[in-house]
Amino acid sequence: MGKIAIVTDSNSGITQDQGRELGIYVVPMPFYINEKMYLEGITLSQEEFYKRLTQDEPISTSQPNPGEVCGLWDNLLKEYDEIVHIPMSSGLSASCETAMALARDYDGRVQVVNNQRISVTQRQSVLDAVELVKAGRNASEVRQALEDEKFQSSIYITLETLKYLKRGGRITPAAAAIGTVLNLKPVLQIQGEKLDSYSKVRGKKQAKRVMLKAMQEDMEKRFAEYVKTGEMCLQIAYTGTSEEAEEFKKEVQEAFPEFDEIHMDPLSLSVACHIGDGALAIACAKKMTIR
Repeated sequence: MGKIAIVTDSNSGITQDQGRELGIYVVPMPFYINEKMYLEGITLSQEEFYKRLTQDEPISTSQPNPGEVCGLWDNLLKEYDEIVHIPMSSGLSASCETAMALARDYDGRVQVVNNQRISVTQRQSVLDAVELVKAGRNASEVRQALEDEKFQSSIYITLETLKYLKRGGRITPAAAAIGTVLNLKPVLQIQGEKLDSYSKVRGKKQAKRVMLKAMQEDMEKRFAEYVKTGEMCLQIAYTGTSEEAEEFKKEVQEAFPEFDEIHMDPLSLSVACHIGDGALAIACAKKMTIR
């Protein structure tokens, strides 16, 4: 069996230290703040990012430099026979399509996974890939297995403010102003390819109820067979500080007592950039069954 390297990006929520512990490689996502480039988790911490965001400094996202991605692959292929590269969803960034184009020059030795996930669900894909490699799958088989189950995940997100959706052009200034006056909280969903509107309610408390109900429906309908076999993971993600997220985690545990473990991570900065501080998300993903 050939040696296989697993590569992901920092949108997975996996830090550089965690990557080393898992034996995987994490490409830091670049950001531009006041036209200066920073790398997530290397030259830009979560704390510094939110400080700059709340100060209304101009922040924009970018994709990893193609030359640096190829440089990483070239170095890894001196030690490994193949690479499985797991970027964020192609529906949320062009970095996946770029990686797929770059991989064409590697004669099949680099397999780019387009499994439509981000944050905690992308993290689960990485963990699945680690187990698949341990079980003896080659890079192509790992990619195919992850892509076969790419839609077996779900994310619901509520926001503290409409400010950043307005800034990104997702809602009009008038809609943002009305929403702020009425204390409207959008609930957004990621069902694979992109971020979509799911609901709009009055207040954060009601928004959390809507998210819990939506996840319960997913568990009872879309993922019922996987819940019965214990193959679903339940997860929480958030932007900003963790205090409110810890409280939400208690609510989630009460609503889903059948889940002994609920993983929680900060949302990737690529998402946080567009939704701002104080967001909460509940997510689930199917764990890979290896036979």
